Amino acid sequence: QVQLVESGGGLVQAGGSLRLSCAASGRTFVGYAMGWFRQAPGKEREFVAAITWSGSTTYYADSVKGRFTISRDNAKNTMSLQMYSLRPEDTAVYLCAARPQLFASTEAHEYPYWGQGTQVTVSS
Repeated sequence: QVQLVESGGGLVQAGGSLRLSCAASGRTFVGYAMGWFRQAPGKEREFVAAITWSGSTTYYADSVKGRFTISRDNAKNTMSLQMYSLRPEDTAVYLCAARPQLFASTEAHEYPYWGQGTQVTVSS
């Protein structure tokens, strides 16, 4: 079993930046691909970014490409999402997710482990 805890959310003005973190515990982090998803009120959960176990390959939604960067530190069992040039439409609860596969996925249903989420609010 993997427990995931997000942190780093908050309120920021448009054009600002935030760094989200996800800490994993409960078992070894070895072999788990990770992802970030977000969910705004009244909307479905959407893919944001994902990273393979090794960190060698990353994936981004078109809406965040060039503005967000996903990374991980396997020695510390952590994953991060650096967000720049934030927009009001980025406002959502951001959730980290893990799957016991080497390769990442952009599909939420392929991740069995989820954190509780951290709120990101971008004001215009």
